[in-house]
Amino acid sequence: MSKKISVFLLIVCTVFVFAQEQPKKNEPFQQPQLSHPDSWTMVVVPDVQAYVERPRNHGIVELMNAWIVDFQEPLRIQQVLFTGDLVFRNDQKVPTPNRYSLVSDEQWRAFSRMMERLDGKIPYILCTGNHDYGHMSSENRNSYFPDYFPTSRNPQTRKHLVSCNYNAFGFTTLENSAYSFTAPAPDNRKFLIISLQFAPTDSDLKWAKAVTDKFSDHIGVVLTHSYLAWTGKRLETEKYALNKQGGNAGEAIFQKLVYPAKNIRLVVCGHIAAPDKWERGIAFSMDKNSSGKSVAQMAFNTQAIGGGFHGSGGDGWLRLLEFLPDKKTVKATTFSPLFAISPSTRHLAWKHDERSEFTFTLEP
Repeated sequence: MSKKISVFLLIVCTVFVFAQEQPKKNEPFQQPQLSHPDSWTMVVVPDVQAYVERPRNHGIVELMNAWIVDFQEPLRIQQVLFTGDLVFRNDQKVPTPNRYSLVSDEQWRAFSRMMERLDGKIPYILCTGNHDYGHMSSENRNSYFPDYFPTSRNPQTRKHLVSCNYNAFGFTTLENSAYSFTAPAPDNRKFLIISLQFAPTDSDLKWAKAVTDKFSDHIGVVLTHSYLAWTGKRLETEKYALNKQGGNAGEAIFQKLVYPAKNIRLVVCGHIAAPDKWERGIAFSMDKNSSGKSVAQMAFNTQAIGGGFHGSGGDGWLRLLEFLPDKKTVKATTFSPLFAISPSTRHLAWKHDERSEFTFTLEP
């Protein structure tokens, strides 16, 4: 084959692939809907630190939360999971990096105000990330998180709370917490969601294992901030002080908690990201546990999409998990209420690549 023909074919293939990936403005827009009326939904909200850091981005979280409330009934939303890094920095004594950023106490207050839209309306579960501890990124276990999100904060969440572990200072907080709920009819399966703080300690994992054993008739879901790399492989080491002080990374969480637990079937995390590289903040993998059952592991973090780490905060993307009535199939889709709000941008509101739209199975 001549060099000219080879180059021509390469150009044609590239144009074809690019055209396949681009959303089409003339395609009819459709808001998310259940593929079966008996399905139900769990929503995953990626790291919000870049939204919270800058006041100009606050409205995007408000929009995301308002959309969740609006679609609570149509999508039969049962739980909303936040993947951590709720603020950009935790210690208010550290100077702000630039004039556009809020100091940390203002960030916590801002995020707290945003979550008022969900309070009393829908259960939401938060996990803490590296930016929620220390001076800027997990130098120590100090966090304002318990001050703004006590166990009594949201009655819709509180009614599902079944256990809390002690934090580093001897208080029971939502930093390590477990929630039980029953899926709506006709599903009626029992689920247990365990939220683990960033870099959970051996004590945290021991507590979590005891909870999963106690609720052995529940399908276990682990929510933790840092777990998967963008390749789908679990993180074996991390650079943070808390990891060096005994905090476990992804592979250790799997070996000490997920693998030996007979009923954990899903792990959800955030943390990973690269400026405007979609594939670097999204990951999915399946592995077997000690009982030979498959465990789905999912990373979803779009904080660096929309202008990098200090851009829009993530373009409003949500991960929607639809649990079908066959009691095994879960459909994952990726949707942005931000793009969906205007007719001029609705063609951008769905992600259709293989990392953003897929189906997996939760074994009984």
